[in-house]
Amino acid sequence: MECNASCEGSSYLRNVLMMGKRYSLRFYLVGAVAARAGDEMSGPALMLAAFALTGSTIAASSLLSGLTISAAVGGPMLGALLDRADRPGRLLAGVLVTYAVGLGMILGGLGRWPFAVTILIAAVTGLLGPALSGGWTAQLPRVVVGDHLPRANALDAMTFNMASLAGPALAGGVAEALGAPMAVVVSVVLIALALPAAWMLPARPDRVLGVQATSVTSDLVAGVRVIIGRPSLARATLTSTVSCIAQGMLMACIPLLGERVLGGASRGAVLLSCVAISALVANVALARFPRSVAPDTIIWASALVQAAALALAAWGEPVVLIVAVLIAGVGEGPQLAALFAVRHRDAPDHLRGQIFTTGASLKITGFALGSAVAGPVASWSLPDTLALAASVAVLAALVFFVIPSATANSSEDSTMSKLCDSQRRWSDCFRLLHEDRSTGGGQVRPSLGAPALPARCRFARFVSCSEAVSCGWPEGGDP
Repeated sequence: MECNASCEGSSYLRNVLMMGKRYSLRFYLVGAVAARAGDEMSGPALMLAAFALTGSTIAASSLLSGLTISAAVGGPMLGALLDRADRPGRLLAGVLVTYAVGLGMILGGLGRWPFAVTILIAAVTGLLGPALSGGWTAQLPRVVVGDHLPRANALDAMTFNMASLAGPALAGGVAEALGAPMAVVVSVVLIALALPAAWMLPARPDRVLGVQATSVTSDLVAGVRVIIGRPSLARATLTSTVSCIAQGMLMACIPLLGERVLGGASRGAVLLSCVAISALVANVALARFPRSVAPDTIIWASALVQAAALALAAWGEPVVLIVAVLIAGVGEGPQLAALFAVRHRDAPDHLRGQIFTTGASLKITGFALGSAVAGPVASWSLPDTLALAASVAVLAALVFFVIPSATANSSEDSTMSKLCDSQRRWSDCFRLLHEDRSTGGGQVRPSLGAPALPARCRFARFVSCSEAVSCGWPEGGDP
């Protein structure tokens, strides 16, 4: 079968080389920090604003629940649309604008419109929340490729830690100085500051020959099948989601821990800062040594670290509590970076956005579920709630091993896997391809410096690391 991918490969190479010239990792990270800090700030700011304008704690908590719980529905659909977009950055920028407008409408409706209408607006706005987390991160392989991706992945995870540290602190500080409604306004401004970085994200490279257009529904089904069908993705998704349930339970206990252990409910914010700081430091270390431990191992081991921290927090002593939340951050930070690494490694390029946003949706929902369950239990017994949270974190580590690991079913699968691993070092399995016109056949060959491919392999371009389009290289002799 004759290879027809020559022009496609050359065009793809030009796109990949151009993206490094016009879009830097630093620009990506600045935009990610701004968007995620605004997102992290918006929740506490809306709660403070709702309480200030309505005087009801129930209204404040209901508003936050409406904003977060709908993410489970919006994430998969949003990811599928990002995967289908030729310029996903433009779509992402539109989502950021819509999210910011939604926050403004919620603020404007508080105390003026029926509260049910405000909750409805919050739920619709929350559908777009995963774009600020998974939707943005899914674009990273188009900014950084090859051996630089693991370090960039750790730096990207650090933006979440920085945002979780700065967002709530900014919300409290602005609300104290300028009033709670202004805290919402500042969160909208931060999200707006991320628009240029989103708009200018690299375009999707040219489509691969032989890949037919599919419907959104088909893409949604395919994304779910990939998450469930690839053991590494299924393990990472399940373990991280259950871990988020435990993290949500800890969040529900923070005010009571501040009140009963540190002498004031408001001091619980110090505990959140400790978690964010230690997570940030842990990811800084991981960025320096991105290949020191396999990401799959980090995911389940981090769950056990979080379990130990939660059990230690139940001790009830101030110094022990501070140490416990610092340990919790050491577990949370690297687990997030490892989760991103597994998704970047194993998600097909044409479904990457959906897999990231679906995972983000599940985590947000798990966090909300943990908070909802732990709230009533914590008022009855705080130590028992923390012990329950520790048990959930242990369960998160155990479910990782419930899903069997993938095994090679044939020598052909083994050869293909080795080939994928080798090619990924250069360009995410297939990116740095060039046309060797001297062959006269228009065949696409590996870029200079890549290891020689087995003579028996037929290879043109990888759609994903498990799917290839035959190129027609000769089965005998040097390709």
